[in-house]
Amino acid sequence: MARTKDPAVRSRLLDRAAHMLRTRQPVTLRALVAGTGVSTMAVYTYFDGMDGLWKALRQEGFTRLAAKLAAVPMTADPVRDLAALGAAYLANALENPDLYRVMFDAGFELEDAAAADDTLHHLVRAVERAKTAGRFRDDVDPPELATRSWAIGHGLASLVATGPLPHQALTHAVPMLTAQFVSAGDDPGRCRRSVERGWGSTLPAAPQGGTCV
Repeated sequence: MARTKDPAVRSRLLDRAAHMLRTRQPVTLRALVAGTGVSTMAVYTYFDGMDGLWKALRQEGFTRLAAKLAAVPMTADPVRDLAALGAAYLANALENPDLYRVMFDAGFELEDAAAADDTLHHLVRAVERAKTAGRFRDDVDPPELATRSWAIGHGLASLVATGPLPHQALTHAVPMLTAQFVSAGDDPGRCRRSVERGWGSTLPAAPQGGTCV
C-alpha cells in the first residue's frame, strides 16, 4: 500500500531548498534532507527527484501568493481592494522571502504557468471593477494598469523583503499607487483615502527592535 504523503514534509523540503539557494549552499540530496527528519527517498516520493523539486519550488511561491491574494476580502470600494491586493503581495514576500527570490527565476520551469499567471488576474479583475464603478476612465486598459501596479509592489518587495531598504520604505506605496490610480481617472482625495485603507488592511507591522530586514 502506498504511503500517504504529508504536505508538511513537502513544504519543509521546499522551504529548506529555497533557503539553501539564498544562502548559496550546494543543494544536494543529502544536504537538502539534513536536519529535516526525512531520508533522501523523500525527494523522490514527493518530487520524483531533484528536477521535480526545482519545478515545485517556483510553483510553491506562486501557490502561496495565490492563496494570500484569494484571502483578501473584496469590498464596495474597488480602489481600496486594489491597494489591499498590493499589500497582500508585499505581505507574502515578507513572510516567504526565500521562496520569493526563487519564484521569478525563469531558470526553473513552472509546473503550472497558467496558475502563476492567475495571480496577476486578481489585479486585473479589481481594475475592471473600478472601471465599472466609474472610478477609472473607460479607456483604461485593465491588464496594463494591473501590470504597472504590480511593478510598484514587486519593486518594493525586492528592495525590502530581499534587499537593502527598511520596512518603513513600504509606506512609499501609498503615494505611488495613488498617483497611478489618479492618472487612470480617480479623484485625488477619494483615491488617497481608498489606497490608505487598502494598504493598511493587509500589510504586516514593522518588526520590533529594528528597521532593517
